[in-house]
Amino acid sequence: MTSVACTLVLIKPDAVRRRLTGEILRRIEAKGYELIALRRQTTTPQVLAEHYAEHVDKPFYPSIVEYMTSGPLVAVVVSGHRVVEGVRSLMGATDPTAAAPGTIRGDLGRDWGTDAIENLVHGSDGEASAAREIAIWFPEID
Repeated sequence: MTSVACTLVLIKPDAVRRRLTGEILRRIEAKGYELIALRRQTTTPQVLAEHYAEHVDKPFYPSIVEYMTSGPLVAVVVSGHRVVEGVRSLMGATDPTAAAPGTIRGDLGRDWGTDAIENLVHGSDGEASAAREIAIWFPEID
């Protein structure tokens, strides 16, 4: 029997601005994962403080808030077997310049020279963080 897990994907403001939402979702679905919930929204500093709680006191945190509130983003709950690992593999390395070709960041991202790394997408880094993050962005999901 296989277990099915969920993860959170955030399609960040730079990707929405560049009209890459459909391409990113296409890649996730083409891999065989299911989109369980999807919402386009402009987020708030309060939601980001909860989401990035471990980074709030770090010097780069204000640039993250500025970047993530610079426009709408798309929050998505994605489901499938080994989905956390699979989505992170699809995304590629955090640094879009170093991300491998064939990944979302490797094919579509680049370094724009800003204080925050504008790298198109966020994906939960483990099942525990996925559950925590999904509760923040989709509190209506049990």
